[in-house]
Amino acid sequence: MKQRLAGQRAIVTGASSGIGAAIARELGAAGAAIVVNYVSGPDAAAEVVAAVEAAGSRAVAVRADVSREEDVVALFAAARDALGGIDILVNNAGLQKDAAFHEMSLAQWQKVIDVNLTGQFLCAREAAREFIARGVDPSRSTAAGKILCISSVHDVIPWAGHANYAASKGGVAMLMKTMAQELAPYRIRCNSISPGAIKTSINRAAWETPEKERELLKFIPYGRVGEPEDIARIVAWLASDEADYVNGATLYVDGGMVLYPEFARGG
Repeated sequence: MKQRLAGQRAIVTGASSGIGAAIARELGAAGAAIVVNYVSGPDAAAEVVAAVEAAGSRAVAVRADVSREEDVVALFAAARDALGGIDILVNNAGLQKDAAFHEMSLAQWQKVIDVNLTGQFLCAREAAREFIARGVDPSRSTAAGKILCISSVHDVIPWAGHANYAASKGGVAMLMKTMAQELAPYRIRCNSISPGAIKTSINRAAWETPEKERELLKFIPYGRVGEPEDIARIVAWLASDEADYVNGATLYVDGGMVLYPEFARGG
């Protein structure tokens, strides 16, 4: 049976750990060649490259800070040099710099916006330029290109103590929809995946003990905390031609976290 992404090429930003690493591995297992982007931790990025190659796909690690325009341009140039171009962009790189709103510094605000929102803009813009210039290659995909934005349930759920993060993800939601509207005539598909609570290092404190996990599960009607692979499988499907008519959609992969679970117990 043909792999659903055979012959395609993808950049996954922030792919050296967590959700990004799982996405890179999953896309590689589906047949795509992968650019594993990272900004720190070259050894971890090399491990992801090795895992993709062990599954039978090509992979290369490229360091780039997605908040820096020159780094993003160089990242796409490296992808062209190594793979001949890309068909899929997964905008995954993101971070948190948490503080109470009245104590948040401008530096904390700006860093999160720069990486989480501006970084997605810069990468998507470079991808769109490449996709428009090339057009549809039916031997690879029914679309000229696919842009997938990793957002968060906090694109709709306010989050006290995390104003910069929530604002960045709300921005990603509207950025994606506007790109989907504008780029669709070029046969470029843009969609978002909004994870809920996922077991990664960024939120380890919320699930690392049974007691903390029980508290977290109060917000998850489905009764389990997500794994990075839960997100990766959805990304692989959205990147494939099986999802060719899906454009401008946000898929909440969250076990029901956005369903106002407190109202199930009377509010």
